[in-house]
Amino acid sequence: MQLHYEIYNGFPPEPMLRAIIDLHQRVFSGQTADELLQEFEAVKNRNLLTILALDNQAVVGYKMGYQRKPGHFYSWLGCVSPDYRRQGIAGEFMNRQHDWCRSNGFHTVRTHTRNQWRDMLILNIRSGFDIIGTIASADSHTTIVLEKRL
Repeated sequence: MQLHYEIYNGFPPEPMLRAIIDLHQRVFSGQTADELLQEFEAVKNRNLLTILALDNQAVVGYKMGYQRKPGHFYSWLGCVSPDYRRQGIAGEFMNRQHDWCRSNGFHTVRTHTRNQWRDMLILNIRSGFDIIGTIASADSHTTIVLEKRL
């Protein structure tokens, strides 16, 4: 395994963007490729940051985020292929994202997760995020809102 990371301001090149969508659909259900691409397009002009984990040239994980408002960054979507979990990739994404945020004038990072994704919730709490609220949704899942000062 030859893991390396790439950071893009905006979208990565097209073949990698397609690989992100494919990976996302394997890990999460409920969205078509076109719906996901529309979501990506909706935030591309909001100082979008994309970080990729690659094994040779295969995308095995990604993390995206964007500017919520001046000084505030929203750590938005991401996942790691099940075959590559528990190898520190999500933590490396967080470190690289927060370093980029500090270098680009952000002082606060917010993210959302759910109790069903406990590994992500635990990583966020261990990394200094505070739970600042919850959002009840129509599908009976409660979203946990976390925030961290950089």
